[in-house]
Amino acid sequence: MSTQAGELGPDSRSSSWRTPAIIILCGCAIGMLGFGPRSALGFFVQPMSHEFAWGRDVFGLAIAFQNLLWGLGQPLAGAVADRFGLFRVMCVGALLYAGGLLLMRYSSTPLSLNLGAGVMVGFGLAGCSFNLVLSAFTKLLPAEKRGLALGAGTAAGSFGQFLFAPIGVALIDNFGWQQALTVFGFLMLLIIPLSLALSTPPVATTANAAPADEQTFTKALAEAFGHRSYVLLVLGFFTCGFQLAFITVHLPAFLVDRGISTQTGGWVIAAIGLFNIMGSLSVGYLQNSLPKRYILSAIYFTRALATLAFISFPITPFSAIAFGAVSGLTWLSTVPPTSALVALMFGTRWLATLYGFAFVSHQVGGFLGVWLGGIVFEKFGSYTPIWWLSILFGVLSALINLPIVEKPVQRAVAQPA
Repeated sequence: MSTQAGELGPDSRSSSWRTPAIIILCGCAIGMLGFGPRSALGFFVQPMSHEFAWGRDVFGLAIAFQNLLWGLGQPLAGAVADRFGLFRVMCVGALLYAGGLLLMRYSSTPLSLNLGAGVMVGFGLAGCSFNLVLSAFTKLLPAEKRGLALGAGTAAGSFGQFLFAPIGVALIDNFGWQQALTVFGFLMLLIIPLSLALSTPPVATTANAAPADEQTFTKALAEAFGHRSYVLLVLGFFTCGFQLAFITVHLPAFLVDRGISTQTGGWVIAAIGLFNIMGSLSVGYLQNSLPKRYILSAIYFTRALATLAFISFPITPFSAIAFGAVSGLTWLSTVPPTSALVALMFGTRWLATLYGFAFVSHQVGGFLGVWLGGIVFEKFGSYTPIWWLSILFGVLSALINLPIVEKPVQRAVAQPA
């Protein structure tokens, strides 16, 4: 008999220590550790650029590669986790992440920086970030605990952003950027023992397997991309990446251009991280009782309205922090309902893979948000066209998510020979 979605498999039941609370706790710790250092890498721009006489474009290109490769590597990591179990993927991801940070610590050329901070950290994130944590929660936890757990796992990533920023600054100020990267690298190794709690067994094909369990990788992809609701979900997720990456990279400079201090810019980023914890937990709770497509539509429309209000009135420290708070409430709160919708439509057999392909769309949007922001500013001396493009994408995604059908796909029932 095949294991039902949301139940622990035979190996998991024999591990009595892996209670739902332990699974959620360890998963949140992994999400915090995985998201923390990458969100603090901006603090290394100035010391490394000063020491090696690099332009900021050198560092920016490495981080752009990191975002893109994280997205491209996510479906591969998800497919391997779905087929062979999560623990091995988490171990490889943690080792790549740690190795990339340590290589970055010894980088003295743009090539080594791109290899460490870009390629290795990017692929490492694909193997041990909160995306795989969320798929493990959906597979291992009972249905009534999934919604809040998905919100908690997403919020943990934001807490990592909130926590590692001051830790990174303190380490750099007191011990230097090299030692800070060394500490970050060794901290990533903690992911390996924590991932034992999220271990999922390899899939074994049986004669009595259900249609979802016997489905191959290629059939799963064909089914998903032939399903209108999944395509709409993926298209909407592009906007999330575009908006988040643009704000993360270009908002501090935008505020300075408007006469706002860098300290205020720091508080804006902190407000995003803090309010994202509340937003992710709230959405994780609400998705148990409200249609997920309506939640996603409301999130994208709220972002569009917040951006419109932000750029339509004079920029002040208060308006900037208020914008950060509203942005934080909607920051990563798209992730729990997106992951839950994929599981609802297709089951958990290929969940990490199919969510991984949705995440590719997210990261392509992020790459374009950062890249176009720089190009537009250099050409026009203003970010205004990108702000309006962000508003347009928000409205379109709010509309795109409304027709999503929230029910499992219909599969043919296998007939006995």
